[in-house]
Formats: sequence, structure tokens, C-alpha cells
Amino acid sequence: MADDVSQTELPDQLLFSYGTLQHPDVQLDTFGRLVEAEDDVLPGYTVDYAEIEDHRVVDLSGQSVHPIVRPTGSARDKVVGKALRVSEAELEAADEYEVSLYRRAAVVLASGRTAWVYVSV
Repeated sequence: MADDVSQTELPDQLLFSYGTLQHPDVQLDTFGRLVEAEDDVLPGYTVDYAEIEDHRVVDLSGQSVHPIVRPTGSARDKVVGKALRVSEAELEAADEYEVSLYRRAAVVLASGRTAWVYVSV
């Protein structure tokens, strides 16, 4: 049974974070642990900012305005962040943390790796 749990909890997904999911308090609350992260870049996107009305997210992050990325298609644009190593269950937890202004999309990072990222709806 322990093998079944370890298989479902493997951090085999990459989640590109450019904002509050990099914060230790947010990771501990959302994932129950601090996650391994590596610097990376998201090309062809730019950062905007959005007012967050979900009090739980604001209380946890300490911020009422969060960054949000949108595609530009321009090679000149890029977003610097971290590629977080998470499990499928942790991705679902991140989906619950992110408010309705965001949707999860698959992207290719500057490193060539495919990752999930939360983008503007």
C-alpha cells in the first residue's frame, strides 16, 4: 500500500510560478510541503496585475494584487520565475488555490521543458 501512495505522490509535473506559489507559506498551505524549484523563463508572455477578491488567498499571500501572465507571441517578452516540481495531486491543490481569473495551460519554458502555468482567462 505504501508503494501505491508513493506512486501517486511523485512530483512528476512542472508548474511554472511567477508569483505567490513561490512563497513558502503559500506552498506549505497549498501543497503541505516546500517544493523543489529551479529558475526558468516563460518566453512570449508578459505580466499584468489583477485585484484578488478571495479573502483566503489574500490572507495567505499577504497581497490583494497578484501578477497574472498573458501571451503576447513576441519573442522579446518573457516572464522570469521558477519551475516547481509537483505531483498530480499538488497540481489539483494549486487549481483550488488559484482564483477564477486564472486558467492552467501547458507551455514550453526557455529551458525547453514543458510545464503548466496559470494564465489570464
